[in-house]
Amino acid sequence: MKESRGALPAGFRVRVGADVRVHDGGRTLVGGSPLRVLRLREPAPALARGDVLEVADRTSGLVAERLLAANLAAPEPPPGPVGELTVVVPIRDRADRLDRLLAGLCQEGQGLPVVVVDDASRDPAAVASVAARHGARLVALSANVGPAGARNAGIAQVRTPYVAFVDSDVVVAADTLRGLARHFADPNVAAVGPRVRGMAVNGRPRRFERWDVDGLSLDLGATPALVRPWSRVGWLPSACLLVRLADLEDGAFEADRRVGEDVDLVWRLIRRGRQVRYDPAHVAEHDSRGTWSTWLGRKAFYGSGGAWLAQRHGDWMAPAVLSPVPALGALAVVWQRPWSIPGGLAALALVRLRLGRTLPDTPDRARLASALTAEVGVSTLRQGAHLLLRHWWPGTAAACLVSRRARRAVAAAMVWDLLDHRDVPVVRAPEAFVARRLDDLAYGAGLWWGALRAGSVRVLVPKVTGARRPRAPRPEA
Repeated sequence: MKESRGALPAGFRVRVGADVRVHDGGRTLVGGSPLRVLRLREPAPALARGDVLEVADRTSGLVAERLLAANLAAPEPPPGPVGELTVVVPIRDRADRLDRLLAGLCQEGQGLPVVVVDDASRDPAAVASVAARHGARLVALSANVGPAGARNAGIAQVRTPYVAFVDSDVVVAADTLRGLARHFADPNVAAVGPRVRGMAVNGRPRRFERWDVDGLSLDLGATPALVRPWSRVGWLPSACLLVRLADLEDGAFEADRRVGEDVDLVWRLIRRGRQVRYDPAHVAEHDSRGTWSTWLGRKAFYGSGGAWLAQRHGDWMAPAVLSPVPALGALAVVWQRPWSIPGGLAALALVRLRLGRTLPDTPDRARLASALTAEVGVSTLRQGAHLLLRHWWPGTAAACLVSRRARRAVAAAMVWDLLDHRDVPVVRAPEAFVARRLDDLAYGAGLWWGALRAGSVRVLVPKVTGARRPRAPRPEA
């Protein structure tokens, strides 16, 4: 059941994204994730890339909401505090890491209240000593319940309007959390998270540590976003996550889950009609893994939670989201028959024809339809490569043992992967390529293991959109 949403307050500002394409003198905006076409009609103002829109009346408020909902703009929260904030830190041992974190959160005169939840440490005295030295409240659990259960125990001690969950292997400043909390000026926002960057734990990082720093699974990129499944930012990690306490009244983390509980919380908030935002202007740092086994093991561990999330949230956990016509075209190409290339081109032609009929009637509709068709084709190829190399690799490897076509498809997917990451410096391209393949192998193994344990392959099945009733991508304001 969706909750009612409040209007954006007067003075709230949003900025049109730098990657948004502007057509028809600022009346048609194209971009966002998933890709959207927004047509602005009078009395809505025309907008250009980078423009700031301030809420002054009902019309500007409606336009701002549409821009945010389409991921075509990002909010610029007003300066100043929004309300009080308490930090909850779940921990088991690692008192040195707790000391490092609290040093940045509990500075005298400008720190934040902190609740440390000791999840049955083997050396509880060390954790208690660090918490006492920094003036943090300590909740000591007699039995180990895992991070989710420990966070729930900390929530019970929170009396402020907002709570920040921060893991002990994270470094983040109190001012960073305060800056993130300004997003709560929007009454529709239930949660917000920063960019989580990797941080090497050794002075001279080994190769896999560099891979972990550069390709940390928790790092969701440099573009701000409204979090939603099937988009560029589809989830947020609980390593550093701020939540409006009132939005946790109907349940916080699933206490018995040790993986995927953060994704589950974020998605439950979204299902209730609440908004979750990602703001990479604020950064937290996360320790890299200390050994090869822990690095690869963590990737597999993340994958193992996919089956449970698919059982609970359905095709929100789908490994790819494809439109039927381009998907059939890609399948024709993978089939590698004499008619494959013509079949793929025919599929793109159908997409172009459909877009030419359904896009807003603007002077450059033909050019826009052609550009969007190209983007659909690129997106389909990218997702197909990810399926072969990451989500489906155990099946792909088995097929390669008996099928020459399968081997050619995998080789093509690897070439596409290199082209898709051509922003990586040439001297580092081979190393980065190997890191991505190891990441894919570990994550995919965990994904299949979780599916076998759950007795369901739902997490491996792509979502095919628009198969029943096609809809034009044309929200209007």
